[in-house]
Amino acid sequence: MRVALGSDHGGYELKEAILKHLKTQGLEVQDLGTHSNDSVDYPKYGFSVGSAIIKGEADLGIVICGTGQGISMAANKVPGIRSAVCSETFSARMSREHNNANVLALGARVIGVGLALEIVDVFLKAEFSGGRHALRLKLISDIECGEKV
Repeated sequence: MRVALGSDHGGYELKEAILKHLKTQGLEVQDLGTHSNDSVDYPKYGFSVGSAIIKGEADLGIVICGTGQGISMAANKVPGIRSAVCSETFSARMSREHNNANVLALGARVIGVGLALEIVDVFLKAEFSGGRHALRLKLISDIECGEKV
């Protein structure tokens, strides 16, 4: 599995912990920055992770900012990206199984490193259930394309 990882300055420390965690699991990780605690604009990193997935450079993505909200909104601007902000494992699993989320967004100022790593593991291991959920995703795609639902 190939994972694209990105954060702003508020999520930098957590990104580094996740990067190390994923590499110990033998996953291929693309670190799209930021690479320090210096202040940066989160939209750039959310967009970069989303773009890497759409271009086929990564299978899934993880984005991190202070709350996870802003960087998730930025990632969701990339057509075809379904970013979910998760602060616990149940939402992480359901976002993959029911919503086929392809980006996990975390808030570094909301959760600690231990919980974040658990959420990451659950998100990466979960798989889309399909079935009735596929129809709902089609409805989302239709809305993205401007079709009436």
